[in-house]
Amino acid sequence: ADNWKNIRVSENFNPHKVENNKFYGLIRIGEIDDIYLDFHDLHQPAGIYNSTIISCDIGSNVSINNVRYLSHYIIRDTVILSNIDEMVTTSYAKFGNGIIKENEDEDIRIKIEVCNENGNRAIMPYDGMVSADAFLWSKYRDDSELMEKFKEFTQTRYDDKRGYYGTVGEYTVIKNCRIIKDVKIGSHAYIKGCNKLKNLTINSESASSTQLGEGIELVNGVIGFGCRVFYGVKAIRFILSDYSTLKYGARLINSFLGSNSTISCCEVLNALIFPGHEQHHNNSFLCAATLLGQSNIASGATVGSNHNSRANDGEIVAGRGFWPGLCTSLKHNSLFSSFNLLAKGAYPAEINNPFPFSLLSNNEKEGELTIIPAYWFMYNLYALERNSWKYSVRDNRKNKKLDLELNYLAPDTVNEMLSAMTLIEKLILNDEEYKNSSFNNAEDYLISNRGKDLIVHNIENSKRKTRILKSGHAYCVYKDFILYYIIRNILEYCENTDKKVDEILSSLSADTIENWVSIGGQLIREKDLENIILSVKNGSVNSWESLHKIYLDLSEKYTALKIKHCISVYKQMFNQEPITGKKDKFQKLCHYIFEETFKSRQKDYFNEFRLSTYNSKEEMEEVMGKLEDNSFIQINKEEMEKLISLSEKYL
Repeated sequence: ADNWKNIRVSENFNPHKVENNKFYGLIRIGEIDDIYLDFHDLHQPAGIYNSTIISCDIGSNVSINNVRYLSHYIIRDTVILSNIDEMVTTSYAKFGNGIIKENEDEDIRIKIEVCNENGNRAIMPYDGMVSADAFLWSKYRDDSELMEKFKEFTQTRYDDKRGYYGTVGEYTVIKNCRIIKDVKIGSHAYIKGCNKLKNLTINSESASSTQLGEGIELVNGVIGFGCRVFYGVKAIRFILSDYSTLKYGARLINSFLGSNSTISCCEVLNALIFPGHEQHHNNSFLCAATLLGQSNIASGATVGSNHNSRANDGEIVAGRGFWPGLCTSLKHNSLFSSFNLLAKGAYPAEINNPFPFSLLSNNEKEGELTIIPAYWFMYNLYALERNSWKYSVRDNRKNKKLDLELNYLAPDTVNEMLSAMTLIEKLILNDEEYKNSSFNNAEDYLISNRGKDLIVHNIENSKRKTRILKSGHAYCVYKDFILYYIIRNILEYCENTDKKVDEILSSLSADTIENWVSIGGQLIREKDLENIILSVKNGSVNSWESLHKIYLDLSEKYTALKIKHCISVYKQMFNQEPITGKKDKFQKLCHYIFEETFKSRQKDYFNEFRLSTYNSKEEMEEVMGKLEDNSFIQINKEEMEKLISLSEKYL
C-alpha cells in the first residue's frame, strides 16, 4: 500500500485472505470468511488476490482475483470479480445518462438520435426511461417549451457534481472481461467475456437478473432489468428496456428498444421501437423508423432505404403488428396502419396505407400496388390470435402496472377499421358501377358486391394505380370484428365487475368516438395526451416520476375507458339496436374465429409440398406435432367457448 493508514478493515477482517495486491488511496474492506463462492462452474475463494486496487469500498465476503486495475468502485457483499483487465470509474462518470457535469460543454451531452438520422428527434437518455417518454420527446419537436421541460427533467434528476463512484450490486459475477469504464451495475448480474463496457447503467436484481456475454461492446447506454446481451453485439447510444435481448452480432446504434423484444444478427439504426419487437436475421436492416410494437422484421428486409431524398432525413412510421416479409425493401417516408403484412418485393415508392390488417403486394406484372384489407381476418387468424397470446405470455415484466395493449383488437385498431370503412364507402360513392346501380347506399352495395375491386391513386407516391381487392368483403369483415371487439370487452367487464349489461351501458354511456394514440405501447385517449402535454408545460408535472404516475393512473382507468369506447362505437354503428339481439351473431363470430384459427394451421398438415420431406404421416407428426395436440389451438378453443358461455349468461 502507498499508505497503510488508508487501509480500513472490519473487525473480523482476515488478512490471510488478501495476498499479492497493490493498494492506493482510501480502501475499505469488509469481513472475509473462510469460504468459497460458487456460481455455475466457477469456484472462487473469498478474499483479494493478485490485483491492483485504487480508492475502493469492498463489501464482505467478496472474491477479487486477478483484477489488473480496479479504481473508484463500491463493491457490495458477495461479489465475484475474476480476470478483469481494467475496471475504472472516472471523475466525470454519468453512467449512460444524458446529463452534463459542472463546467462541461453542452456538446458532450449524450443523446440518442431516434426516428431520424439527422438527429433532430434526439432524446436524452436516463435510467428509468420508458418508451412513452421516448415517444413524446421525439414526436412533438415543434413544441419547444415541452422539449425544454423534458431536458430539464433529465438534467435535474441528477446533480452536476463530479466524483461519483461506480457500483457493483451484491451477488454479481464479473469474469474474463477486458475494459469496464464508468459502469453502474445492479445486483445478481452475470457478466462474462465482454470486450468493452463504457458509460452504462446495467439494471439487475434477484428476480430480474441481467446477463452480458462474450465479445460484446456496449457504449453510452442504459440496460433494463432481465436483459440478455450475448455473442459479439455492438451497441452505442441506446436504451434496452426490461427483458430485451441482443445477440449474435446484432448492431444497435442510436436506438430505443422496447421491453420484451429481441434483435439478433442484424443492424438497427436511429430507431424507436415499442414493446414486443422481433428481428432475428443477419441481413435485415432497420433505419430511421418508429415501430409501434408487436413487429417482426423478416430476413432480407430493408426498412430504411434512406437514399431517395436529398438528405438523410427520411422516416418510416408503422403501427403495431408490422410484418414486412422476406427481402422487402421500403422507401422513406412511409406510413403504415396497424397489422400490415408486406409480401416479398422491392416497393418502388413511398406508401401511406390507411387499411389495417391488410396484405400489401408489389404486382410488377400489372404494374400496380395491390392491397387486401382485413386480410388477417380472412386468411390467417391463427397467426393473429397466436401473436396476441404469445406477446402476453412473453411479457416477463415483474411490474405490470403499466398496461401495454397486446390484443389486436383495441381502441386504436378499431378506430383504424372505422376510418378504413369510411374510406371504402367514399370510394364506392365515386365509383361508376355504383352510380349506375340501383343501390341507394354504399353499405348495401358493398354487402352485395363483396368481390368489388377499387382503384385509388393516393396510397403510393407514383403514377401507377393501387388496387384495393375485395373491398366489399373487407368492409363486412371489419364490421364483424368491430362487433366482436365490442361485445367481448363488455362481457368480460360484466364478469369482472359482476354488473349487468344494461347497467354498464347506462353508467358508461358515451356519444362520440374518441381518438386514441399509443404512447410506447400504452393506449390513451388523444385528449389525455393533450392534458399530459399541458401539465408538463404549466409545471404541474415537474419530473419524470410525476409523469410516470400519470401513465399509471391512466393505465388503471384504461379498462373502463375502453368500455366507453365500445359503447360509443356500438351506438354509431348499430344505432338503437339492442345489444342483446347480437348474441347469435357474436356466437357465430366466436365459432368463426376458432374454426379459421384451426384451418389456418391445418393447411400446413395437408400441403403436399410441405409433406414431401416426410416418409410418413407418423414422421411428420413427430417433427411438427399432432394438429389436435397443438396447445395454442386448445387455448383458443377454450377461450371461444368461455366467451360463448358469457354471452349466454349476460346477453
